[in-house]
Amino acid sequence: MNRSDLVDELSQRFSHLTHRDAELAVKTILDAMNDALAKGHRIEIRGFGSFSITRRPPRMGRNPRSGEQVAIPEKRVAHFKPGKALREAVDQQVKLHRAE
Repeated sequence: MNRSDLVDELSQRFSHLTHRDAELAVKTILDAMNDALAKGHRIEIRGFGSFSITRRPPRMGRNPRSGEQVAIPEKRVAHFKPGKALREAVDQQVKLHRAE
């Protein structure tokens, strides 16, 4: 599922929302999440999961073509940890597909 699929799903489920309103709602939510993570905050959505920022320390890597060492700088990356309800729902779907 991508962003446009999410907008389509939202506008179908809520018939009083126009496609433009659904698009604005999705954009607003994603922008708020983006801003919170950029500020270093943690986002927790009960039943779905949590987003946080993790730090990857600087390290020495290797250029695969030349073999020379390259300094890789420190990075901050977004990390998603699924909630219990999401893990169980995904696990249940996997079990159903295996049984078929």
